[in-house]
Amino acid sequence: MWSSMRRTLRRSARWLLAALPSGVRFALYRRTVDCEPITTGRLELKIADTQAELEACFALLHNAYVSSGFMRPHPSGLRVTPYHALPTTTTLCAKVDGQVVGTLSIVRDGIFGFPMQSAFDISSIRAKDGRIAEISALAIHPRWRKTGGSILFPLMKFMYGYCTRYFDTRHLLIAVNPAHIEMYESVLFFRRLEGRTVDRYDFVNGAPAVGATLDLHEAPQLFERAYGHKPGRRNLHRYFVETELAEIKYPPRPWYTSNDPVLTPALMHHFFNERTRGFDEFDERRKRLLHSIYREPEWQAVLPPLPAAPAQGAVLRSEIRHSMKCPATLEILGSSANALRVTIVEVSGHGFLARVLRPLSVGTRCSVVAELGDGVKSRIQGEVVRQAGGHNDGDSDSEQFYGFRVQSPDAAWERCAAWLGQSARELSRAVALTSALSASDGIARGTASAAMPSSSQTMHA
Repeated sequence: MWSSMRRTLRRSARWLLAALPSGVRFALYRRTVDCEPITTGRLELKIADTQAELEACFALLHNAYVSSGFMRPHPSGLRVTPYHALPTTTTLCAKVDGQVVGTLSIVRDGIFGFPMQSAFDISSIRAKDGRIAEISALAIHPRWRKTGGSILFPLMKFMYGYCTRYFDTRHLLIAVNPAHIEMYESVLFFRRLEGRTVDRYDFVNGAPAVGATLDLHEAPQLFERAYGHKPGRRNLHRYFVETELAEIKYPPRPWYTSNDPVLTPALMHHFFNERTRGFDEFDERRKRLLHSIYREPEWQAVLPPLPAAPAQGAVLRSEIRHSMKCPATLEILGSSANALRVTIVEVSGHGFLARVLRPLSVGTRCSVVAELGDGVKSRIQGEVVRQAGGHNDGDSDSEQFYGFRVQSPDAAWERCAAWLGQSARELSRAVALTSALSASDGIARGTASAAMPSSSQTMHA
């Protein structure tokens, strides 16, 4: 009886709220903001990087999606998507007293694209400056869903900080149920991609969905206008932009990478072969793409086998590229122009991709000084071999991406590329080798606590 009455009251409240003007509704949503976390010492926010943590995240997500009708129950009790197999996807978790109570996944633009691009046109976002990530697979344990955001807001703050400081991301994408979109619009200032709702979104079992985006460069100003005058835990601007939460454990990085892959061959086998048989759902194209980024012999033993002949049009990269965010300066050889500040966003053994704020011509030769890690500088010569996207309209305030060939990489570049290329079981040996080589060069740096460069040290659009 009481349960039926509560459901009736909730439906009536939603109906009354929907009848209000949108400005009034949004103001009411913002008044509910309470970003006070639970008791200090009980909460931990980190990347899910162990089998137990990933299993708990995928189980929590499965139960939440099944109860909402977004998926059918899976025999494994887990929701593991193809995007979780990629190094460009990072799963965050919130733990209370050691138990996972919240999770979300951040999907960078990788070899499979984005989950939502199958249903939404995101070309307008791709045309803008800055890299994109989709926020997906959000779930909070039922016990903590009605605690004033004590798990949700810390998890969102972790996501915001990780994307802006670690993941080299400017634009966020989300696809959410229409019943929830106004919370994202009013509280977090997401903007809808389009006016219409997708009636059947296959990624969530055919449920309706609305797509939206947030520019992280604009977000601080939007938060300040809406929340800057509010006191204490109601001030979402101070919470997101200024406050440092001791509960957040950012990953240690010996180099300025912008991905944090955690899957080992054993973990891949556990989740995609043993627990879910997820690889059975991969088509030939996805299988080939997966083999193109996991090339070491130990990976081949766990990945789905490939047909003997490549599919028509399937092209694999000749050299593995690693996602980075490295500040650098570039001087054009034979030119008297001032050096350019650029950001290197991908590295391979003999090339790199850089974000540049002025047009360059293919064939341009240059001298580059790149900071590959905390205090680790590489001095190389490179040549522009291709334009790789961005706006090449002569506007000095627009970013462009250029691919460079590295000519005669120096020792620092070779060490970095070698470290990045190590397989998971060789990782600890590579770190030790890198530390020893750095010490012999007189480079003082802590490989266990290297931080990303601040915004003042890197070039932003």
